[in-house]
Amino acid sequence: MAASKPVEAAAAVGGGGGGSGSGLPRWQVALALGAPLLLGAGALYLWARRRRPARGKGPSERKTPEGRASPGPAAPGGTQPDRPGHEEMSPLDRAQAAKNKGNKYFKAGKYEQAIQCYTEAISLCPPEKNIDLSTFYQNRAAAHEQLQKWKEVAQDCTKAVELNPKYVKALFRRAKAYEKLDNKKECLEDVTAVCILEGFQNQQSMLLADKVLKLLGKEKAKEKYKNREPLMPSPQFIKSYFSSFTDDIISQPLLKGEKSDEDKDKEGEASEVKEKSGYLKAKQYMEEENYDKIISESTKEIDVKGKYMAEALLLRATFYLLIGNANAAKPDLDQVISMEDANVKLRANALIKRGSMYMQQQQPMLSTQDFNMAADIDPQNADVYHHRGQLKILLDQVEEAVEDFDECIRLRPDSALAQAQKCFALYRQAYTGNNPLQVQAAMKGFEDVIKIFPRCAEGYALYAQALTDQQQFGKADEMYDKCIDLEPDNATTYVHKGLLQLQWKQDLDKGLELISKAIEIDNKCDFAYETMGTIEVQRGNLDKAIEMFNKAINLAKSEMEMAHLYSLCDAAYAQTEVAKKYGLKPPTL
Repeated sequence: MAASKPVEAAAAVGGGGGGSGSGLPRWQVALALGAPLLLGAGALYLWARRRRPARGKGPSERKTPEGRASPGPAAPGGTQPDRPGHEEMSPLDRAQAAKNKGNKYFKAGKYEQAIQCYTEAISLCPPEKNIDLSTFYQNRAAAHEQLQKWKEVAQDCTKAVELNPKYVKALFRRAKAYEKLDNKKECLEDVTAVCILEGFQNQQSMLLADKVLKLLGKEKAKEKYKNREPLMPSPQFIKSYFSSFTDDIISQPLLKGEKSDEDKDKEGEASEVKEKSGYLKAKQYMEEENYDKIISESTKEIDVKGKYMAEALLLRATFYLLIGNANAAKPDLDQVISMEDANVKLRANALIKRGSMYMQQQQPMLSTQDFNMAADIDPQNADVYHHRGQLKILLDQVEEAVEDFDECIRLRPDSALAQAQKCFALYRQAYTGNNPLQVQAAMKGFEDVIKIFPRCAEGYALYAQALTDQQQFGKADEMYDKCIDLEPDNATTYVHKGLLQLQWKQDLDKGLELISKAIEIDNKCDFAYETMGTIEVQRGNLDKAIEMFNKAINLAKSEMEMAHLYSLCDAAYAQTEVAKKYGLKPPTL
């Protein structure tokens, strides 16, 4: 599939939004700014990467109350000793003394007594002493937290934040309480504020944000995906998808003997009457790129259990997958796989597609089983090894991926896609293993591929990604231009080229112009909308970013991809709320 999203997503139908290659959660792209969007794009760490991680931020840091206990002789349970001038203590001094006494109880594990002392401190503290008063509320919240009284924790932290809006400890403690109370939206807003205030340097708050965003994303995606309207991808996307198969019977052109009488007459052939077939009609629609009618015509063949029933089941399942309806696709795929009298290539193709579906659903064991079964029943099928190689890359089993690509190439020496993806697998192994000699060899491999297969856009696209990693931006730009020359209607190439402008020249206007061009070419390109949303976050245009993420959500082809997009959208939305409440915004590009 030429100029597709990064190869991490290549095994999934629809090419779901792969990882950033940075090791950071993708939500941080929308929240923390500047995270790379291509493998190894470290140059865009404009802010968080310039700052050293704060030291001493261990998991237990926020568990203790604030303020050191007075060094006096009183022990927990005792009373403040009389001393000269005690009766002249100011209200604030008496409040501080009560707090210090509460701290001693807290350290002794006597949380009820600590709460009483903090309550006394709150009642004694002059109302104009905001900072001190906020500390007393926060300390009482810490004691409630130890007793797992989450509602009281949230209430006291709210008081503390009202008095001191940028109080990190209170915000984070309230975030944890909201998590326990299953108030995910409020939890996310608080932990977003904490992340910004801490400069994204505290692992504890980052992990909580990641956790909540994933939970929110999954919840929203589950509901949205269940009720979504099926959406046919663009013709260019569908053609690219089918081009990744060479042994797929259902994607082959109609044979002369299969064509309808009307078509035969047009060609001057004998008008021999053939039986009516929904499958053959579906194939005809496929050649005409009239994709919306394929499922219904295939269903006609299946309903009458016609001659091409197995083919019709596989074709219908394939288009169910393309429109993102995996639940409808699976029974059809299961049926084809169980038809032992069917053409073995149909069964192997069904296994490849079901295996890719399982991988998209994050079920790698089931996926691996299907690919292995496909190799067992049809060992001479190059598609099996090509697509299993992509699976192995996703599973970081690079050596096995290379073996599969080699077998695909042995069976089909003219498979340019397998040659290009083998080079990318070798490059990725060398790059992550920090082996300069192997990196050099892999780059030489790319040169050989584009020389032998100058018409393979995927070769140029993957080479461009590797060149970007090596910061050879000018040459990477040339490779994307080659892709555009070969496939001017491939929207994702324009997205990658746009991202390159950002990383290479920090040229936001040019980057956005190219991504807008991608949307103009294919208004169903979810990758373009997602990327546009991420860039708008970096520019500080959060409302525009949310609009773009929502467009991508409506185009998502799997529940998993939709969950990922909701995470990005929710991260941006939380940032808008934090900006309204606390005036906090990360730096923008």
